[in-house]
Amino acid sequence: MEQKDWYESWFGSPYYKILYQNRDESEAREFVETLLQYLQPKPGCKMVDIACGDGRYAVQLADHGYDVTGIDLSHLSIEMAKAHENDHMHFYVQDMRFPFYINYFDYAFNFFTSFGYFANDRDHMMAAKAFAAGLKKDGLLIVDYLNPDAILKCLVPESIVTRGSYTFHIKKRLERNHIIKEIAFVDADNKSRHYTESVATFGLGDFERMFGAAKLSLIATFGDYKLNAYDAATSPRMIMIFKKQ
Repeated sequence: MEQKDWYESWFGSPYYKILYQNRDESEAREFVETLLQYLQPKPGCKMVDIACGDGRYAVQLADHGYDVTGIDLSHLSIEMAKAHENDHMHFYVQDMRFPFYINYFDYAFNFFTSFGYFANDRDHMMAAKAFAAGLKKDGLLIVDYLNPDAILKCLVPESIVTRGSYTFHIKKRLERNHIIKEIAFVDADNKSRHYTESVATFGLGDFERMFGAAKLSLIATFGDYKLNAYDAATSPRMIMIFKKQ
């Protein structure tokens, strides 16, 4: 049987949502509102949420009257997202490395560090080109990524997180320019389980190189969800806006 990549196994499991159930939904909503105020998209324009998960960002975008498509590799996530579908919001299972609609979208969004998952640069480059392919000329891509410099300064090697009856033992390390998170716990059937997360420590220059090769030009960078100025040493996020040439 073919072995799944870590992101297929982990994002497709019910335990992912259990571990991260305490994420700040209000912060996420405020971020989208702030972003839309900055971008000022025209009514009815076409948007794609790449790696949309269960559709929380896509739903918010669609609530503003935009035509929204969400894509994700996880069948479980898309099944959950489809409960929100309507005439101007649709969801599909799709690998971000492969083009979906071509020259179709006015805006593409990649929220909450949903990039940098692959083991080699070739796959990341494929994804960058697929992002670009879906955009119309002058279309905008917005990438929300962790700031590795700030993250690595405060990396906690080991921690324990309790969610209901689950106790997650988490270990983090830097390995081959990836932040590796090992997640171990015992499930409800008393079975030991282990999952991994791996995210590349891409800096701003790496994104400019990769997305520049895909004919996307960086036009703005912010350092947090309030769109404050980006500082490589202290900003928690890299919110990057690219324009298709």
